Amino acid sequence: MTEILMPRLSDTMEEGVVSSWQKKPGDPVAVGDVIVDIETDKAVMEYEAYEAGVLAEILVAEGESAPIGAPIAIVTPTGAAPAKAAEPAAEDKPVLAAVPEPAAAATPAAAPAPAPVPAQGKGTAPRSRPPSSPLARRLARDHGIDLGTLTGSGPGGRIIRADIEAAVRGAASVTPAASVTPVTAAVQAAPAQPATARQDDPDVEAVPLSRFRKVAARRLTESKRDAPHFYLTREVDAEPLLAFRGTLNQALAPAKVSVNDLIVKACATALREHPAVNVSYTEDALLQHKRVNVGVAVAVDEGLLVPVIHDADRKSVSQIGAETRELAGRARDGKLGAREMSGGTFSVSNLGMYGVASFSAVINPPEAAILAVGAVRDEPVVKDGQVVPGKRLAVTLSVDHRACDGATGAQFLARLAELLERPVLIVA
Repeated sequence: MTEILMPRLSDTMEEGVVSSWQKKPGDPVAVGDVIVDIETDKAVMEYEAYEAGVLAEILVAEGESAPIGAPIAIVTPTGAAPAKAAEPAAEDKPVLAAVPEPAAAATPAAAPAPAPVPAQGKGTAPRSRPPSSPLARRLARDHGIDLGTLTGSGPGGRIIRADIEAAVRGAASVTPAASVTPVTAAVQAAPAQPATARQDDPDVEAVPLSRFRKVAARRLTESKRDAPHFYLTREVDAEPLLAFRGTLNQALAPAKVSVNDLIVKACATALREHPAVNVSYTEDALLQHKRVNVGVAVAVDEGLLVPVIHDADRKSVSQIGAETRELAGRARDGKLGAREMSGGTFSVSNLGMYGVASFSAVINPPEAAILAVGAVRDEPVVKDGQVVPGKRLAVTLSVDHRACDGATGAQFLARLAELLERPVLIVA
């Protein structure tokens, strides 16, 4: 038999929640079939089968959590007898690959091979439902909506996020109170918040926190509490950057690059030249990363995701632009994979498109620094003793003082400003 283990799908993941099972006990499983949707601290991700067989038993029901490496289901070879799950695997064992059961526990050759029997109790499989996206299934579970009551507006009747949002607004049918999913029921049964939250105020609506929001709150609190942040701000002349972007877009048409794509590339180049910033702090050692992987903050409905551009220093600006757009779209649809969310060594957060002049970002552990990018502003500047119109851009570097000192951060920021003001150096 093969145990399906709770995989590690992000650097910070400690446990996962089974969002929905796509197979039920007794169903055949082919290599590449999506068996289950797993909700991590960052997204809902599809888990694909690595071996063919039959789903013999579900060990963790929808809405329940399990630590990394714990068995969540059992797959047996076609025609084999269902087998009992072994003890949870140690966390240092591979979690993305299936783990074969020791030969001593295999069914004797002379024994008949009964057909797989659906698991009972905790592992009971969910009833059939219409096709739906992982994001839609997660939102439905968070809001206690029965997917079987909805008509999907996506391709082939697939239920998508817009259908769930319409149901939440009352534009579609929702389940009766008695049919609320276990997760929602658990939220409703949770202890009341302190009186200061004023949940009894008729003018206040108490919106239950999603798992995503809870984990994000915990991680941000830990970052600000454990990592002594210091901040360095620099004003950059943005005129050369905007002019260079215009020249690139004319040459690359119809492909386009954004100012943020150029900033990500400039950060990657500066990190390659200043490896002391491309580090992670641990209690035992300072980890020097040999690869430059830049995370790009993306706003989603429930907060912030940071997909990673791997080896950004080795990619062209146009490659970075295309990859960033693809990852941002998949982040908003809840379809990011494990690799796309892991391995970041530095992050960029840009709020310039919202008109924010400048801000300070919270470091994304285990990284040691993050760059906050503001809007390009029209301002009077002094050139050759004359006041003339100019364009300015504020960038603020947040640094973990345990990993870097002020001079190290300042040298990195100075080089970054030089690259942004002489952008031809970015692609040289």
